[in-house]
Amino acid sequence: MTLKKLACYSRRVSCFMLLSSLFLSESGATVSVPRGWRSYVFLHDKGLFMKAFVTGAGTLILWASLTVSVVAATPSAIELHPSTAVSGATVSIGGKGFGTFRSVHVNRVTVSGVPALIQRWEPDLIEVKVPFQAQSGPVEVMAGKKKRAAGTLTVVQPTITAITPAEIEPGHTLQITGANFGVTAGPRDPNTMFGVNDVMIGSVVMRPRRWKDNIIEVEVPTNAMSGEVVVRLASSDPLPDGSCCAPVQYKVSNAVPLKLIPSIRVDPVSGPVGTKVVFFGQGFGAEKGVGDKVTFGGHLATIAQWSDSAIVVHLPMDADTGPIVLTMQGRERTVGVFTVHVPKVIALTPPAAPIGTLLRISGEHFGFYSESGSTPYAFTDFNIGENRVDIGGVRAIIYRWQDDRIDVWVPFSAKTGPVVIYRGATKPNPDGTCCATKDTLQTEAGAFTVVMPQIDSYSPQSGGLDELISIKGTGFGSFLKTAEHAYLGLNQGAYKRREDIELGENVSRTEVLFSNIAAQVMSWTDTEIVVRVPHRHLYGLGKRNEFFNELATGPLVVRRGSWDVQPDGSCCTPKKWLSMEAGTFTIEAKGMPDPGYFNTNRPDADTNQ
Repeated sequence: MTLKKLACYSRRVSCFMLLSSLFLSESGATVSVPRGWRSYVFLHDKGLFMKAFVTGAGTLILWASLTVSVVAATPSAIELHPSTAVSGATVSIGGKGFGTFRSVHVNRVTVSGVPALIQRWEPDLIEVKVPFQAQSGPVEVMAGKKKRAAGTLTVVQPTITAITPAEIEPGHTLQITGANFGVTAGPRDPNTMFGVNDVMIGSVVMRPRRWKDNIIEVEVPTNAMSGEVVVRLASSDPLPDGSCCAPVQYKVSNAVPLKLIPSIRVDPVSGPVGTKVVFFGQGFGAEKGVGDKVTFGGHLATIAQWSDSAIVVHLPMDADTGPIVLTMQGRERTVGVFTVHVPKVIALTPPAAPIGTLLRISGEHFGFYSESGSTPYAFTDFNIGENRVDIGGVRAIIYRWQDDRIDVWVPFSAKTGPVVIYRGATKPNPDGTCCATKDTLQTEAGAFTVVMPQIDSYSPQSGGLDELISIKGTGFGSFLKTAEHAYLGLNQGAYKRREDIELGENVSRTEVLFSNIAAQVMSWTDTEIVVRVPHRHLYGLGKRNEFFNELATGPLVVRRGSWDVQPDGSCCTPKKWLSMEAGTFTIEAKGMPDPGYFNTNRPDADTNQ
């Protein structure tokens, strides 16, 4: 026959075992069972009962042809778990016969004679908090007049062995190693009746991110100051009448000093050579001291400004990607990692155009235009240094310079040839001052062809007011609207305090002239320009002490304007014009208003009624 099941109750743990294919002989079989079983009931597979006995070694003797179910009584031994704990920790007492909980006066637990706060009481399980005043000693369970020993509890003290790092910035994570911190920080609510385990530096509480018995990780708050770090374990003691809860007290570990160093923000942390890098912080000193320096990837940087709250440096020509190290008063501090980028051109548009065209260079890691100054902010001093773009060896006028794109105006004197981006950078003297050498990083963007506009024809060669005139040819380029970029200093002047910003009276740079007077442009492409015949010429034009009454016939001129950079690199020379005469055009007296319009243009407003 087969022994199919064995059910047992051993101490506080219930167990159920399925045993199959156990064949018993006719004379019986021997099955080993755990110690502590005392009574058994055997069920014959046909409903008959049989007896068995347990040997001193815990051996069960069975007879053949039986399927048995074995039931064991719970032992009376009491177990304490854990046997070592810190103040405020929860310990369990397992056993039998504790009875039901009646009141804090009847049901009590003490640790070395000190009452403990009862959290749970069941007939076979009790949980209590280790009291604050408890010393290592016996644990006793009392239910009325009945007192039972539950073992010995060793109460340990929290101990810090090390903190890492020994110097840290606020907002970073601190690791505390040691022993007897407890398995959990407990509740997070500081208003809980049980108190909250915590870590303190000086008088400031640090928020735990991880808490184990031998390691704690906390975040250093921004309002913390240098001081001693301690771990505090909160108590959970009963009141004298046994109810909850007495005022919270703390077991405090040994103190370990921690130095907080001011936070330093580095901006930016990537860029090409020549990039202005600013260190924002506190306590740098009013001026640079002997031996103070900044390195990028081990290469010394040029220091442009040093104050107590900011340090301005420029990424040197030979910089490599690597750690940013600030050395002050002989102490090195790594404050970040800098990534050195190399400028890269993706596209140059258009590849061919006349003077005055806005040329766009698209790419990445061009840096920013005005980074050569000593102030923390680029727009404050607007120092461009050696940053520039050349077209065929002629310096172009910078309209916009961003990290991923550069826009320049093709200068009046531009020549066909390569477009080259120059990025200025330096190498400092050994003491960090400027400069052992000054150099430029050159990046070729491609070839550009300067196109000369050419007029092939225009029609009609005469016309009345408001008629459309078509001028055909090649190389006219694109039409440049009259806008803020027509005045190049406007965007720079916006950052400076001034009473007014004036726009010049001659701001256009693409125009068609009838007898030297501009007409309205209806459309403008590279091969055709369409303009409207103006009105003013037939009525005369003049100014004070000067008048021209015969402007109906005169030259028809197309022109484009641009500038050149001054020899000293500043912007810019007066506007220069590239003019192309199409021929002579006559404005005919057609399409003019009815003369009566000038006499009575609003009959409804006539007062002679």
